[in-house]
Amino acid sequence: MKNILLISFTSFVLSTSMTFDRAYSNMNPSLTVNVEGLRNSRGVVQYALYDREGSLPDQKFKKYHQIRTSSISDGKSSITFTDLTLGTYAISVLHDEDKNGKIEMGLLLPKEGIGFSNFKTIGLSNRPNFSKASFVLVKDSTIVVNMIYK
Repeated sequence: MKNILLISFTSFVLSTSMTFDRAYSNMNPSLTVNVEGLRNSRGVVQYALYDREGSLPDQKFKKYHQIRTSSISDGKSSITFTDLTLGTYAISVLHDEDKNGKIEMGLLLPKEGIGFSNFKTIGLSNRPNFSKASFVLVKDSTIVVNMIYK
């Protein structure tokens, strides 16, 4: 009888522990960002992850939560941010053709490709900001950001 109780108790503890581990693993989700529509394979793609209101626009890349770069292959690029907290985020992407970490500007518009979560185009009446580009991250997720060239 003692052995049966011990085995039952051990089984209960192990199953509870596994359930807790699965639930806890969702508390730090990952975010994969796929970029499509790159016009060439020169340079790298720079991914900036933002986590607060007022952080976008960020033309000089000073207000980001995390920033990473990735190579380009066949007009596509991808990066995964791991161990994030649950919350609201936005993504800004730069096709950094000259690998200098800055947006090269023309007269009014960027010379290099840019992109934002939730945006397919940008313009004077459709400028990116955190509230428009943001999304809620509650589990491991993948988003696609389209590049915009002017």
